[in-house]
Amino acid sequence: MGFADQRFNVNLSILFTELPLLERPAAAAAAGFTAVELWWPWIDTPTPEQSELDALRKAIDDAGVRLTGLNFYAGRLPGPDRGALSVPGEESERFRANIDVAVEFARSLGCTALNALYGNRVEGVDPAEQDALALENLVLAARAADRIGAIVLIEALNKPESPLCPLVSAPAAVEVVDRVNAATGLGNARFLMDLYHLSMNGEDLPAVIDRYAAKTGHVQIADNPGRGAPGTGSLPLEDLLDRLAKAGYDGWVGLEYKPGDRPSAEAFDWLPAGARAAR
Repeated sequence: MGFADQRFNVNLSILFTELPLLERPAAAAAAGFTAVELWWPWIDTPTPEQSELDALRKAIDDAGVRLTGLNFYAGRLPGPDRGALSVPGEESERFRANIDVAVEFARSLGCTALNALYGNRVEGVDPAEQDALALENLVLAARAADRIGAIVLIEALNKPESPLCPLVSAPAAVEVVDRVNAATGLGNARFLMDLYHLSMNGEDLPAVIDRYAAKTGHVQIADNPGRGAPGTGSLPLEDLLDRLAKAGYDGWVGLEYKPGDRPSAEAFDWLPAGARAAR
């Protein structure tokens, strides 16, 4: 097995960011990829103008790539925010306003995975209150996603870079997955296993894979240290992805790493050109 046996997509919110948003799908295609994913592209609004949605949809269609993953509105990302759905007040309202917009955009492009980032703890607010709000909002998101046959992803971040986020371990994220599925009865909440974040937490990655592969709906990778391309750090990413495959995971692997001090198009030399198009 190995990298050539995986189904990779390119995260256009961290790679090709030297280009305007609407040029990135074509750049990914030119690099040999046929699938892409995105954080919510409009950090200032959960409900952009229809013309903006249409322009991005056209750019993806024209590039001939498939959108395989999309974040719901998550606040300022990259930036100080780590999601919106557990944050009382305006941010929670923004998340709710975004649900139908994001689901419809995903539907229009055949995207069936929507990532719902949890959000930071808020000083002066009872964590139990935030968790109850999060569950309420995740149930709404899961029910909306189910209308288009999509899954909702719950991601574990890492504590060093996200000290205010409560979901900074695989067990914490999977516990939320289980609560959402129990509340909806739909079974469409899944774990987003980001191997970079989990490694930053010092988790036993082979053990996490063995324990949670069956509950995993998406995988993302970057090397550690540095969050760069595979081979720039010390993570045995090829072996870990092989282990995931042997554990039964056959979904997408998102390339969510920083290109470093070079153009993004040059940051894929670890992956043979012939292995970039999804099978």
